[in-house]
Amino acid sequence: MANIRTLQRAFSGGEVTPELFGRIDDAKFMSGLAKCRNFIPKPHGPVENRAGFVFVRAVKDSTKKTRVIPFTYSTTQTMAIELGAGYFRFHTQGATLLSGGVPYEIANPYAELDLFDIHYVQSADVLTLAHPNYPPMELRRLGATSWALSEISYSPPIGIPQAPAAVPGGGVTPVYTYAYVITAVAADGLSESYSSVQATCNNNLFASGGVNTISWSAVSGAVKYNVYKQLGGLFGYIGSTEGTQLVDDNIAPDLGKTPPNYDTAFNSAGNYPGAVSYFEQRRAFAGTINQPQNIWMTKSGTESNMSYSLPIKDDDRIAFRVAAREANTIRHIVPLTQLLLLTSSAEWRVTSVNSDAITPSTISVRPQSYVGASNVQPAIINNSLIYCAARGGHVREMAYNWQANGFLSGDVSLRATHLFDNYNILDMAYAKAPQPIVWFVSSNGKLLGLTYVPEQQVGAWHQHDTDGAFESCTVVPEGDEDVLYVVVRRTINGAPLRYVERLSTRNFTDPADAFFVDCGLSYSGAAVTTVSGLSHLEGKTVNILADGVAHAQRVVHNGSITLDNSASKIQIGLPITADIQTLPAVAMLRDGSYGQGHFKNVNKVWLRVYRSSGIFVGPSDSELTEAKLRTTEPYGSAINLKSEEIQVMIPPAWSDSGQVFVRQVDPLPLTVVSLTAEIAMGG
Repeated sequence: MANIRTLQRAFSGGEVTPELFGRIDDAKFMSGLAKCRNFIPKPHGPVENRAGFVFVRAVKDSTKKTRVIPFTYSTTQTMAIELGAGYFRFHTQGATLLSGGVPYEIANPYAELDLFDIHYVQSADVLTLAHPNYPPMELRRLGATSWALSEISYSPPIGIPQAPAAVPGGGVTPVYTYAYVITAVAADGLSESYSSVQATCNNNLFASGGVNTISWSAVSGAVKYNVYKQLGGLFGYIGSTEGTQLVDDNIAPDLGKTPPNYDTAFNSAGNYPGAVSYFEQRRAFAGTINQPQNIWMTKSGTESNMSYSLPIKDDDRIAFRVAAREANTIRHIVPLTQLLLLTSSAEWRVTSVNSDAITPSTISVRPQSYVGASNVQPAIINNSLIYCAARGGHVREMAYNWQANGFLSGDVSLRATHLFDNYNILDMAYAKAPQPIVWFVSSNGKLLGLTYVPEQQVGAWHQHDTDGAFESCTVVPEGDEDVLYVVVRRTINGAPLRYVERLSTRNFTDPADAFFVDCGLSYSGAAVTTVSGLSHLEGKTVNILADGVAHAQRVVHNGSITLDNSASKIQIGLPITADIQTLPAVAMLRDGSYGQGHFKNVNKVWLRVYRSSGIFVGPSDSELTEAKLRTTEPYGSAINLKSEEIQVMIPPAWSDSGQVFVRQVDPLPLTVVSLTAEIAMGG
């Protein structure tokens, strides 16, 4: 049978499970890959090897698991917070925040086993932390090296008016008993103190000239005082004043406005919430041990005001229980266009009835699906939600569907089940730029990526490994890119260590600035042959890029390595092996078999690449041929990055699949735009 040629135009289908190799009818088959290891499919089709991770610093205590979480005060002030057992540290721009030459840190009460169950939400310079075993906490940024962690107070921020007194006047015969209470109003105009003790007097305000003068002591920080008079068992509003007394000349109390009542929220073990978020100008909490299906929302426009009035007003705090068939804990509160509650067995939508806003009297809860979510904090992408399923280890998306008039949930890991079955997702984070990627840490120590553009139906999976195991990840914006920070457990010189590392950028013009090593560091300066400061890689074999040239590997000894020739720009770190493998070849044949049932041999391959160097191609990972790219460049100098179609003759290897394997082991960039293969078909 004659030779045929196949063309793979794009790789935006990502890695697919071997169980899908027979689904040649699937829409993603022609753009999929059998393996996508340390490569990243881009949304518009090409696939590029990932940049390396820059070493930031070892965690404080490598014997304990450590987590990283994001803090974004503004587009120019961001932090990756190292959340460890008993402490916080702060990293930004690939460096650690120092004070007095040592890492700046503050204490926290969290134990190692609880770190990955802490949920968080940020508003301005306040990060709220929630865990069902600890009181809700606020981490406040007061300055560059001034942070404070404190329990959230749900008491009014202003004191109670003291020594209230009611003095009758007018010289009339007393007939009735009058009772008053006073509250102080804080400078925000929303926070109102507890009611004072009652001030009573006997008088007859219905008689001509009868008045009661109510007075009290001034309260520090109060901008005004509200006075309430009792009628029918309730205290109703009769007036406000900036002074410390008010005259009642038979003012009728307004029972539509009564003194605030305060919930004693989250004040003891078993009553601490495990979920937190913001929605419609309220901070929301949910999922305590004693009330797992309850949700609480603060008074509108406040952070911690849990007050309500009698009768209930629209801006009062909200407290309700989700009535469900099973008593499953609310694990996540997710603010999309509508509020979503994710429990361990179902997803719920919280909406308002006959109102534009959620209020205590208009709240409505409806189930959307019965899948359930794990405890890993979800990610919001545009108007969609990515979360991890409660069981099975899979990743799901949830988005509004107008035809269903609700939110639908779907499995986005269905085409790559081999990456998820029998594993669990431990952490996740979302990067918007330069590529929209959701990052996941798997329980097998790998870093998984999902290139995700839902409006273009792009969902491409890729897996990443290193000399060690990934344990945590987070993303913070730095400059024009969203930067991935990870915690990696490595074995260095026989000892287990945990490092905070930062994914380098792929945006470079000079090939000497390319960074494709892990746990690496860079040197830039006068030409040298010896590079020190590598004690974090002691005993490791490292890859080296010296002035854009891939140097022979070295072993780090006494924290240093020696080069063959001096260089002024050097990148040193652990090697990265990046592989892609095409899916089994498919071709239209006269027998209608689409090439299935035929032995195949790939004769040659044409790779169209962009700004690439250091390419190995073959029929398998054990039979690779290096693409000869050096043309006019002098020996020993850097090879110019190629942006062209490259032909590679590969060793003959008859097989039933006709797959092509591409590998990058040098610390150099490789972007594959398309792949053409000439295949000989057998019987």
